[in-house]
Amino acid sequence: MSADPPVAEAVPACGLPEVVVRSRRAQPFFGRHPWVFAGAIEDPGAEGALAGLAPGTIVRLVTSDRKFIATGLYNAHSRIRVRLYSWQPDELLNAEFWEGRIEQAIHGRRSLFDLKSGVTGCRLVFSESDRLSGLTVDYYGGFLLVQFTSLALYTHRDAIIAALQKSLNPRGIWLRTEKGMREAEGLEIADGLLCGQEPPRPLFIVEHDVQYGVDVQRGQKTGCYLDQRNNRLAASRYMKGARVLDAFCFSGGFGITGVSHGGAVNVVGVDSSESALQLASANAALNGVAERCRWQKSDVRQALDQMAEQKSQFDVVVLDPPRMARTQGGLERALNGYLKLNLSALRVLRPGGILVTCSCSGLVSRSDFQGMLAETARQSNRDLQVLESHGQPADHPILVTCPETEYLKMFICRVS
Repeated sequence: MSADPPVAEAVPACGLPEVVVRSRRAQPFFGRHPWVFAGAIEDPGAEGALAGLAPGTIVRLVTSDRKFIATGLYNAHSRIRVRLYSWQPDELLNAEFWEGRIEQAIHGRRSLFDLKSGVTGCRLVFSESDRLSGLTVDYYGGFLLVQFTSLALYTHRDAIIAALQKSLNPRGIWLRTEKGMREAEGLEIADGLLCGQEPPRPLFIVEHDVQYGVDVQRGQKTGCYLDQRNNRLAASRYMKGARVLDAFCFSGGFGITGVSHGGAVNVVGVDSSESALQLASANAALNGVAERCRWQKSDVRQALDQMAEQKSQFDVVVLDPPRMARTQGGLERALNGYLKLNLSALRVLRPGGILVTCSCSGLVSRSDFQGMLAETARQSNRDLQVLESHGQPADHPILVTCPETEYLKMFICRVS
């Protein structure tokens, strides 16, 4: 583990370095979009006034005629050179500011979740949506899972962690890291305990009366895909008496909810992760449905091809793949990947069956995804009727000035 970056200190607003936006590039930032990419800046930092600014330096974003736009944090190592947090010219990004933002985010969850319960799982801070770009915080039964995706914000970590402790007094706070942050942000940190008790492996949460064991230390993301909780319940309503294929099943959420709530006859869950399948198997046993669930370690695409060759048929197929588009340049490739995956799924779905298909790629719009489904129907020569269309739950809100925060799409389709 590399040495931590220094902790940034607040500077009076009048003494802040200024980042100048190129002519005719300022409108999104006046419109409160929080990301300022290098291409929008007159001097991206290679030389001049910005050279040598440490990551996390507080800066003022201004127009070429020095009109104030917003205050943010600078990072020359990132394509997002400035992340914006305040549009008030006299507001300081100090400990009091971060505490206020944290408390606002948590206040929005208190009316939705019991944050004193030992079995609650929810998202407390959702990065840009909570005006804390680069920070994600999840709550699992009294423990907090903190993830920084911004080196600039990480330099202000002491104030942020102190605010979380003050607001919730958690049993423990565990740091999780995301792959690619070293390359994207220059952020070199390792998972580990920040304060309090180390979270158990697993710890347990309850979602719509279904119990889940969650490995918050080593499980995917922060241990559980909390954003699919309502979608799992919605899909289960179409599973009565059904034989279900839960592809990319992770810890078994769609399948187990389908049996427990929907009355599915049996579930085949497929995932390439052995640890995820062990957790899925334990979760099925925990909910008393193990005899109706079978878990298969395999690449999902290969498994679908093999099932089609064997003429296997399911009444419901659930597709919940990992993110496919990470950059705008990868959008076309991602849509082609979704198309191939959904075509393969239709080969094992009986006529009149239900396809539950998801995308968590923020760069893939809802209309893009629906267009992909139209092409799936055309190429498969089968009709797809969208019965329900869902997104992310209230603890993953969408910031209207940052469209990228709308990322999750789930379509429930009847396929003739």
